[in-house]
Amino acid sequence: MNVKAIMLAGIAVIVAAPAFAHHSFAMFDRTKVINITGTVREYEWTNPHVWIHINAPDEKGAMREWGFEMQAIAQDYAAGWRADSVKPGDKISIEYHPLKDGARGGQLMSADLSSGQHLGPPANPRNLTDEDRAKANATAQRRPAQ
Repeated sequence: MNVKAIMLAGIAVIVAAPAFAHHSFAMFDRTKVINITGTVREYEWTNPHVWIHINAPDEKGAMREWGFEMQAIAQDYAAGWRADSVKPGDKISIEYHPLKDGARGGQLMSADLSSGQHLGPPANPRNLTDEDRAKANATAQRRPAQ
């Protein structure tokens, strides 16, 4: 067998391995959209996924920690997030798909910061106004090539 072909196959396996190791988002209930408001506890600007942890009341009013998984840094950056978007103590409202097992947290779809800035597209596109759709389309066209 050709040595060059073996080398190329080896490189392809090495490059593709992280994609095979990546988990799915099947643990989130994408049929539900929930909003929660709380205070940032921790913000992890890291790959493979950015995480934000907040303190917010549960259904009984007790303060609890909630964890929200986001996308990779490149995708969140394109949605307006930055490493300094939030810091511990900031107020935040989060729109998310909840975990199917009922645990506190989910897949963050968008957030409203205490500054009034909205980051990320809404999880429920039916709630978009025509103006919001135009803004989202303009943002998508300006995204850098990846």
